[in-house]
Amino acid sequence: MYKFQYQDVISDGGQAQRTDEQLALAHSISLLKLAEQRGSDTREAIDALFFVNRLWSFFIDDLMKAENALPPDVRASLISVGLWLLKESDAISNGKSENFKGLIDVTQLISEGL
Repeated sequence: MYKFQYQDVISDGGQAQRTDEQLALAHSISLLKLAEQRGSDTREAIDALFFVNRLWSFFIDDLMKAENALPPDVRASLISVGLWLLKESDAISNGKSENFKGLIDVTQLISEGL
C-alpha cells in the first residue's frame, strides 16, 4: 500500500502524502461505520479492525523512525493515539468492547488534522 516514507515526499510539500493518508483514514472510517451497523461479531467488523490494525501499525512504524520530519512532540502524540486505537481495536476483537464510535471519532479527528 505505502512504499515510501513521510520524509521521502516532504520535500514536495507533503501534500500527496497527506492526501494518501486522508484517503486511508476515510476508508478506515467507512469500514468502521459499516462494522458498527452490522455488529462486532460480523465479517465487516473483522475487515474493519484488520484494516485499522494494518494502517496504524504502518503509521506508528513510520512515526518511530528518526528520519520522520514531524516534530518529536507531534510524533509522540500520534504514536500515543495510534496505540490507543490498536488497543481499542483489540478489545473489540476480543469481545470486551463495542466502541466503534470511539475509533471512528478519533480517526476523524486525526484525518481533519492532516
